[in-house]
Amino acid sequence: MISTENKSTKALLLGMLNDISDEDSFKELKLLAETAGVEVVGEAVQKRNKIDPAYYVGKGKAEEVAQAVKTLGANAVICDDELSPVQIRNLEDLTGVQIIDRTMLILDIFAQRAKTSEGKIQVELAQLQYMMPRLTGKGIELSQEGGGIGTRGPGETKLETDRRHIRRRIHHLKEELEDIQKSRKIITQSRAYPVISLIGYTNAGKSTLMNALTNAGVKTGDRLFETLDTTTRGLILPDGRKVLLSDTVGFIRKLPHQLVDAFRATLEEVKEADLLIHVADGSSPTVEEDIAVVNSVLKELGIEKTPIIIAINKIDITGDTAIFIEGYNKDSTIGISALTGKNLDKLLDAICRMLPSNRRKAELLIPYDNASALNEIHQNSAISETEYLDEGVKIKGEIDIAKLKKYEKYIIG
Repeated sequence: MISTENKSTKALLLGMLNDISDEDSFKELKLLAETAGVEVVGEAVQKRNKIDPAYYVGKGKAEEVAQAVKTLGANAVICDDELSPVQIRNLEDLTGVQIIDRTMLILDIFAQRAKTSEGKIQVELAQLQYMMPRLTGKGIELSQEGGGIGTRGPGETKLETDRRHIRRRIHHLKEELEDIQKSRKIITQSRAYPVISLIGYTNAGKSTLMNALTNAGVKTGDRLFETLDTTTRGLILPDGRKVLLSDTVGFIRKLPHQLVDAFRATLEEVKEADLLIHVADGSSPTVEEDIAVVNSVLKELGIEKTPIIIAINKIDITGDTAIFIEGYNKDSTIGISALTGKNLDKLLDAICRMLPSNRRKAELLIPYDNASALNEIHQNSAISETEYLDEGVKIKGEIDIAKLKKYEKYIIG
């Protein structure tokens, strides 16, 4: 883990630059370091066609970094890619300080952010999956599950004991997440309202939009991964429909595969959504690249057919009124300001237009002694006619499908 108490980690950032996307990634690395509470004391980059298998950067550059570490008083080097155990060991031997790769840094931030039991389980699982192949030491060549002379009981090495413990813990955590996922599926199948998921690049303003639409009180801030645990709130649309709005974890460049795997249970919620609102930071110079990063994760999750609205946020900063993102229909791309509320009415109208209908025309006769059913139907339906008869209240209109199923005995037309 990274030491963040009183900003005791003073790091030099190290990256490889081949194109503009690498430059953006390196800028993001600095934000990640600051988010983790690290004090950045220096930066170093090298232009290479490919990563050096021994030192990440070339041997000469690595020696320069070792000298810079001493000069700057750094006690860590943070690299902008995931490193192999060999690269970490060689760089540590050369520099004499802790080597932190991008994946380790992101996992540390997630560990700081996790608040719910599910979030903590997911983070621990991702950390253990990251650590497992990086356990090295004498005798590792004898390591194999289930046998071998010197690998059982008191004769096994501490390394193998650690590996066995981690394997057991990973298995246990996966079982816990499977139970959580099963429970979530049951809840999803029994839900009475459509679900809209907010997705997007980290720090794009999803939580601010969530608060603006629902008064959810979600913590916001100008930091990466400010929100980690999923928040869901009810929302009444202009057409009278009630929906559930869900705020999910943000995405990022080079998102560690361990996190995608560990958070798959949470991300599965996005798969079950009836509509997605992709919040993008319109003030970012890399907004189209950020959108592409999110789309790549959605594709990995198999989410391609769900209706989607692109909400280009922060127009209070950019002043843009005409928003265009290549590949998206202009009718489903809306410039908004979640902070000031500008164009949120247009966003809500677009939601009403694009959200698949969960209503059907119907006519019901509800007995007077079941006033609760009448109230429940009214809450999420568009009633056009109401008639009070001797035997009960006759209503007609666009009725919520879930309520029709629940009170089908009252249907008369």
